[in-house]
Amino acid sequence: MTEEINFILDSAKEAMTGSVAHLEKEFLNIRAGKATPQMLGGVFVDYYGSQTPLSQVANINAPDARTLTVTPWEKNMLQPIEKAIMIANLGLNPMNNGENIIINIPALTEERRRDLVKQAKAEAEDAKIGIRNHRKDANTDIKKEEKNGTAEDICKKAEDDIQKLTDAFIKKIDEILAVKEAEIMKV
Repeated sequence: MTEEINFILDSAKEAMTGSVAHLEKEFLNIRAGKATPQMLGGVFVDYYGSQTPLSQVANINAPDARTLTVTPWEKNMLQPIEKAIMIANLGLNPMNNGENIIINIPALTEERRRDLVKQAKAEAEDAKIGIRNHRKDANTDIKKEEKNGTAEDICKKAEDDIQKLTDAFIKKIDEILAVKEAEIMKV
């Protein structure tokens, strides 16, 4: 195979790996009953006029499976942090005790678990769409190479390799989703 075709295959594989990594990162934000600091990963606080990730203005700890504590580095940040957690619409109710913010994580109801599974499936479908888009881009690049004089059989093999790569990554996404679904539905 030509160097250009190998580059196209490597680029597609790298992009598809990125899609899977993004999915895994998104799945960290979907809670499965146990309190983890990553649950607040999507919370942004108004820090002197700029939107700053919560983890950059406070320590976030999980002292037990049902509680999160947020300890700001500056005491005057308690109110903005509390407000940001409410605005983030995570279904959490922060309590301010003057020193830090305590968040009790409620046990998940059956309905909430189903909603979280739907959310996980939507994220997985987005990742699959991303993978298919990477396949389309790679195939377009291969067609350009064919027009530029690369042998037809080499291009055909490259398209087959791209399809195998796509199938493997879609399967991987399905496996990751199955694990997350089981984790969410486990009481």
